[in-house]
Amino acid sequence: MEPQKKLINSVESCVDEALCGLVRASGGQSLLKGHRVVVRSDLQSLRGKVALVSGGGSGHEPAHGGYIGAGMLSAAVAGAVFASPPPASILAAILCMHNAGASGVLLVVKNYTGDRLNFGLAAEQARNQGVAVDMVIVADDCAFDLPSKAGRRGLCGTVFIHKLAGALAEEGCSLEHIVSRVREALKGIGTLGVSLSPCSVPGCLPSFQLPPGDMELGLGIHGEPGIKRSKVASADQVVETMLDHMTNPNSQSHLPLKAGDSVVLCVNNLGALSCLEMAVVTRAAIGCLESRGVLVARAMSGSFMTSLEMAGVSLSLMRADGELLRLFDADTSAPAWPNLSSACVSGRGYITEPPVMQTRPQDDTQVEGPLSPLMRRALEKVCSALLEKQEELNSLDRASGDGDCGTTHAQAARAAQEWLQGHVVPGCPGRLLSVLSGLVEEKMGGSSGALYSLFLTAAAGHVTQGQSDAAAWARAVHAGTQAMRRYGGADPGDRTMLDALCPVAEELMKLTTASPGGQKAVLRSAVQKASLGAEATRHMTARAGRASYIAADRVTLPDPGAVAVTAILRAVLETLEEEK
Repeated sequence: MEPQKKLINSVESCVDEALCGLVRASGGQSLLKGHRVVVRSDLQSLRGKVALVSGGGSGHEPAHGGYIGAGMLSAAVAGAVFASPPPASILAAILCMHNAGASGVLLVVKNYTGDRLNFGLAAEQARNQGVAVDMVIVADDCAFDLPSKAGRRGLCGTVFIHKLAGALAEEGCSLEHIVSRVREALKGIGTLGVSLSPCSVPGCLPSFQLPPGDMELGLGIHGEPGIKRSKVASADQVVETMLDHMTNPNSQSHLPLKAGDSVVLCVNNLGALSCLEMAVVTRAAIGCLESRGVLVARAMSGSFMTSLEMAGVSLSLMRADGELLRLFDADTSAPAWPNLSSACVSGRGYITEPPVMQTRPQDDTQVEGPLSPLMRRALEKVCSALLEKQEELNSLDRASGDGDCGTTHAQAARAAQEWLQGHVVPGCPGRLLSVLSGLVEEKMGGSSGALYSLFLTAAAGHVTQGQSDAAAWARAVHAGTQAMRRYGGADPGDRTMLDALCPVAEELMKLTTASPGGQKAVLRSAVQKASLGAEATRHMTARAGRASYIAADRVTLPDPGAVAVTAILRAVLETLEEEK
């Protein structure tokens, strides 16, 4: 089994290059030479204030470097992927803060043995050099009913602590005050993760195997497996299971939560869930909490503390009163902190009424006129022609598309037939074209439906009850064709329905000068041009539409859209020929 491919230059250089990329893109950050330490580039602004230092293994990006900025961290120390940073680098970060004039340094450490040891050693060394240092350990994991002696792991709840402590430090609070406030807040923070896949450290095989269709509940952020494996359920069910487990009073690591409590929710992407899945999970989490009587004060959704490319999500909750929310809402320049609203999530009206739309033209009551019988016969003939050609059009479309051109045209034809059964045909041709536009938009679907609807909508304004002579129809066809070209982006020669339609529009413009006796000849000539245009598409390379993605040498049949247009025009011509 091969290690999974990563978009990196080398296993050895990826951490340093990632830190460099982060800092190069963030104006407020700088790298400490010789160390994997990111610091604020405006260190002078720390004078007289408490500095905040956090860190841990790499692979959790944007943690921790993304949280460096005014109102959050002052420095972040990175180890190798999933490995604790060395004490020398942690000490360098602490001394850098001290030398910048910080009144004290608070270390925010996730509860892992390596991090505790290395940050603890650096803290002791710094104290010996006269630096005021304190350390808070985040242990927010709700996975284990009976945690081992190592205790609960530090997970995404750490980001809440970065924010609260950072806001307090920015306000100028003392180290003692910040430590006591943060330790109080920690009692109300819990996190639980679920994943559909493991992750793999660059150059290594995946950390554990998860069969397709299985999910792992309660896993950590270093690729370690969880506490329970089960079949993947729906997002709503997974969220329900997670919240049940997090708040189960029988578990020693549960988060006490009761109806009436107010919380901040963090829906954290563990690395590889799509934004769409994340939004579905966020909706489920807010709804599930509200159904339990819990007030969701704020919700953040995104990648905050990842586990490389793990396809999973963790939910973090923090019980929050007004003062905690004030600190949570305080400004920060940290690039990875989301741009959140300070409006309460629960209780906010989030549905906006749409504008009152005009009734659909196909539902309007129509008034007959002298042209109604002729237009009805023409439309009936067009519908019959398209239904007859359904299989032929599908067959042509299979050569260059998804094989449904005949089906979509037949859907439109049946919709028009159904409408004809229950309605009179309006005497105003423009009204009929508007009705047909509404029907194809709704019933035909796809790009064909949009194109025909554009044609009919643009044409409708040119043929009114008082203005429906041959010249008006010519202008209507021309306007419809131009609308198709403008919005569809195709031109004659691109192997589309326009190869049949454009020559027709051009030929019909002769109606504006033709004598009444010469109009039929122009119509016959126009249909002839459509037929020739459709035939010519056999030898064209598709440059628009779905056929443009197919190899040119494979397509030697005419374009189905152009064939359909020809059939429609021929049906109209035949109706007019039958007229006395």
